[in-house]
Amino acid sequence: MLAISGPLLWGISGTTAQALFTSETVSANWLVSVRMLISGVLLVIYGLITEHKQSLTVWSNWRDAIYLIFFSFIGMAASQYTYFKAIDYGNAATATILQFLSPAIIIVYLAFSTRNWPRRVDILSLGMALTGTILLVTHGQLTTLAIPMKGLSWGLLTAVSATLYTLLPRTLLAKYGSIPIVGWSMLIGGVAFSGYYKIWRHLPVFSWESYARIGFVVIFGTMLAYLFFLGSLQFIMATTASVLGCFEPLSATFLSVIFLGVQFGLPETVGAVLIIGTVFVQSWATMRGTAGTRKS
Repeated sequence: MLAISGPLLWGISGTTAQALFTSETVSANWLVSVRMLISGVLLVIYGLITEHKQSLTVWSNWRDAIYLIFFSFIGMAASQYTYFKAIDYGNAATATILQFLSPAIIIVYLAFSTRNWPRRVDILSLGMALTGTILLVTHGQLTTLAIPMKGLSWGLLTAVSATLYTLLPRTLLAKYGSIPIVGWSMLIGGVAFSGYYKIWRHLPVFSWESYARIGFVVIFGTMLAYLFFLGSLQFIMATTASVLGCFEPLSATFLSVIFLGVQFGLPETVGAVLIIGTVFVQSWATMRGTAGTRKS
């Protein structure tokens, strides 16, 4: 339930953000800044209460502290910013699905960095991801784009930044735990973005509905979503959690079609299934390999 709840809230948050961008005077820059800043403060406070030692120890090692700041910009802030810009220029459904190209990018990166030819299952995943992306962004008609070029560009950048977000903090997470690293990186990114964009000078004209939507994105779609998903890793394997992460694009797509009028035909649906299916293929291969290791 925790592993499902987190991605569900992420997906609903993306659709809520799209509604804010289209019907309110809220910009992606402002929302990203506020989302990271407030969520970072809340997560750091939560970490100090529940994991006081780990939350402060990271700052006692200057190398880890510098790397945390580096990750805050290149990993955390980049993934947040590109995702919301992809929603702003495209839509929540497409942005969230394109984000799931990250496993395919990781396969390519590892193949070059280790100089090992990808496994057959990796080649299958790459083929599924490429075919799915083409169907998703062209409506199945190769001469046209179903979304604006800026939406596609930011969506692809979302996949790249999600890859960096996955690969960069592995050492820090193993050493200090997830809540301190996620909390501090959000806070650092939020402070930097807020200062750069001067969010106090660009306050949107709010309605009560705006406050409710922004509150949902910050509290439920960010802080609680992260806590739920990370908490699930105490009970289930990471591979299982990654498969259940498919509830994020599913919920974003369903809500975008129902409430925001996003058109999703058969080609887009097949494309989405192929892209999301790469997570299932990779998880199945990982679990099969783990089972084989145990037997031997």
